[in-house]
Amino acid sequence: MKEVNALKKTMLRGFNTWYNNNVLSHVLLPGGIAVNLGFKFYNTGQVLRESLIGRFGGQVEEIHPGPRSYDGTYTELTLRCADHEILVQSAAREENQYILVTPVRTTGRPPALLISAAVLWNKPGYVQIEGGRLLACTPDRNIEIFCDGKPDRQMNTGITNPYISAELSGPAAVSTDTRKGAAELRGLMEEQKKKIIKDCAAYGDLAEAYNAMRTCLAWDTIYEPEKEQICSPVSRLWSIGWGGYVLFDWDTYFSALIASTENRELAYANAIAITHEKTEAGFIPNFGAADDYKSRDRSQPPVGSLVVRELYRKFREKWFVEYLFDDLLIWNRWFAEHRRLPGGQLCWGSEPFKDRLGRHWETHGVNELLGAALESGLDNSPMYDGMPFNKDTHLMELADVGLTGLYILDCECLADLAGLLGRGEGAELRERAEKSKDGLEEMWDEEFGLYCNKRSDTGAFSRRISATNFYALFSDRVSGERFARMMREHFFNPKEFFGEYILPMIARNDPAYGDQDYWRGRIWAPTNFLSYLALRRRGLEEPCRVLAEKSRDLIMKEWQEKGHVHENFNGDTGEGCDVRNSDKFYHWGGLLSYIALMEGGFVDGPEKPL
Repeated sequence: MKEVNALKKTMLRGFNTWYNNNVLSHVLLPGGIAVNLGFKFYNTGQVLRESLIGRFGGQVEEIHPGPRSYDGTYTELTLRCADHEILVQSAAREENQYILVTPVRTTGRPPALLISAAVLWNKPGYVQIEGGRLLACTPDRNIEIFCDGKPDRQMNTGITNPYISAELSGPAAVSTDTRKGAAELRGLMEEQKKKIIKDCAAYGDLAEAYNAMRTCLAWDTIYEPEKEQICSPVSRLWSIGWGGYVLFDWDTYFSALIASTENRELAYANAIAITHEKTEAGFIPNFGAADDYKSRDRSQPPVGSLVVRELYRKFREKWFVEYLFDDLLIWNRWFAEHRRLPGGQLCWGSEPFKDRLGRHWETHGVNELLGAALESGLDNSPMYDGMPFNKDTHLMELADVGLTGLYILDCECLADLAGLLGRGEGAELRERAEKSKDGLEEMWDEEFGLYCNKRSDTGAFSRRISATNFYALFSDRVSGERFARMMREHFFNPKEFFGEYILPMIARNDPAYGDQDYWRGRIWAPTNFLSYLALRRRGLEEPCRVLAEKSRDLIMKEWQEKGHVHENFNGDTGEGCDVRNSDKFYHWGGLLSYIALMEGGFVDGPEKPL
């Protein structure tokens, strides 16, 4: 499609922090010329060749990200390592890169700034040193790289490609067109930073919440060379661990939604990237990663149609909907055929298949309870502890309120898109939605006052509850009396979900809540977001206001203290750093800001018609 080709051409150009393994690598696309910054700290002898946000450990760099743009026209971060503190600012202009490196605090001898160049991703080209500057050449472009700092002849760095070095006793300027001085670049940085601050100021009291959301997603956006695409993996650290890049289903669709507040191209690119990870069976997998590594046994929460619908609402481009519609329709039908019970409720599952690579998550838990739990996206949720798994149907024997509610939403959003395109599948989709609403009504636990997961083998209700139980509100069949009970007896109940920070992913009075381990008691941005949408769909103004305010407070806590946007948060303290399995810079944490932006009227709610 010509629009997709134009999108790709627009995105694959200019300097930005495209290289996953180093946030201090500024890369020019399409040729792949990289200007890399590193440091040698004489007080410890440590050479820092690659820098990343959010590493764990005592002897690693700590990076506090500052404001930045999506397109790389301005970036800022503060690096702390070996008892030194360094401010790094960059500005890209007319396919030239300017970087200002300023020591804020040093210990002993000033560190050496190491500037190297490379042509990445096995693209054609070479780099050499000429007259104290670096020269990088590709078939498309030659660039010179200068540094105005005091030369520091440093030979023991472990850097294997050509580099120059400077003593960081004061600000040092790095530039690619002509040699620039630090004073000149300081003015440029101030000018570019003012634009970023002005953009954020448009969000009023939510300016810093917006800044946190945008900064995290922008730093997590990279160039992925296998498919020659721009995309936003959940974090750079995850991509390294998964062999180069990894895109998760609902995570990546939500990154598209976050990007839509400002960057149409990135929003489209992420939605297209994860949809293109579809398996041979037609479903969007739990994950798609480098080397065609993906979960061919399981999908994940079906939020793609919701996101595509909202992107259309924002940008009003029908070609984008046409491009993805059939893939979303096949995925929706797959859920009906493989995960739906005769009564209309849906269960999580895991299909048997013959693995190709033999890597852990491609083979572990296949056609077992673990695989089904992973499909839920809630991995180790106590809701699924000890549930039976049927190897013949490939389903967990538990009709799931959360999945059933999301499937209703998926059917209705996709039906809206079918109507937009003049397609005939709208009736089919709405019929499926009504069938699942029928099934959901069978999951109301009158005594407990909540729609509850229900054993598909015995018919018994499960009262191990989480925020996903509120997804029942995606059905318009839920009566006013029932949702009033849900709010009074559960949402605002401090023994279950209410508190200083909300919504924990298992009720506070559940035996597993004290674990505070991943989905066992912690708070997660995507489930807060989906719960907020469900509440908003039913016009529950006070619960929406409370959830939005508490979501904003949650992301601001670690952002203002440490510059972190966490994968998940402690249900009692709101901390992210109290455990090691909460990535410190995971882009869907920005959904906490997105909730507040929607509540504040800066983003349209999905309850509005197309």
